[in-house]
Amino acid sequence: MIDTTVPHSARIWNYWLGGRDHYAVDRSAGEDYCRTFPEVRQVARASRQFLGRTVHHLAVEGGIRQFVDIGTGLPTAENTHQIAQRCRPDARIVYVDNDPLVLAHARALMASGPGGATDYVHADLREPDTVLAAVNQRLDLGRPVGLILSGVLGHVDDYARARAIVRTLLDALAPGSRLSLNDAVTGRPAFAEAQSRYNRTGAVPYHLRGHEQIVGFFDGLELIDPGLVSCPLWRPTADTDPGPLDLEIVGGVGVKRRPGPLAGEGGRAA
Repeated sequence: MIDTTVPHSARIWNYWLGGRDHYAVDRSAGEDYCRTFPEVRQVARASRQFLGRTVHHLAVEGGIRQFVDIGTGLPTAENTHQIAQRCRPDARIVYVDNDPLVLAHARALMASGPGGATDYVHADLREPDTVLAAVNQRLDLGRPVGLILSGVLGHVDDYARARAIVRTLLDALAPGSRLSLNDAVTGRPAFAEAQSRYNRTGAVPYHLRGHEQIVGFFDGLELIDPGLVSCPLWRPTADTDPGPLDLEIVGGVGVKRRPGPLAGEGGRAA
């Protein structure tokens, strides 16, 4: 059942991106956030554009033909499967989310091109073994996979648990797999204030973290140039939004070079 009396992060994000899948309660919460931190719309656009550029990178430079997008959110323009299959028509994409609202829109996410495939798994990021069991039925985890975690880890309140989730997912993937990750970070006081107010609305809270904590999610991977940076600075293209470059949203791409579990390796992500 979809509750339209409490603001919903995916619907608010859709509102900030100019979409149509939102209700009055979401627009009200989104505008309240903007009054405290107007730049949040630019943060949302920068995150979405980063996703697009990194999916293109994974498909073209990384040679990835299998993608797992966890914390999918509502469909919008330029979804993961559209970008990946434009580069690799045979690409296979699995979307994962635990949100009934996203499940209701899953048909749009499964509009695959004829040479590839898309699928949707209703599962929770907080249960990575369950996610992997479902993904393993749809993809070949013995071959490289592009793992996408776009603005989702802040929903896991405990940092150690969030790192363990990422590590469990990456340990199951073959060498040559790549992680595309972006997340909001602490910055200007207005951002922290707006997020704190949002977290008190009854919606699922989102927890801001520091830059070094986001770096920790890449432990054991090789971060490719330019590293973990403000999203607009990650390999910008001609259509990158010409807004502020230093935003409270950072992202990077890491490559799994070595076989076997990554936990405890120390990594090359610093």
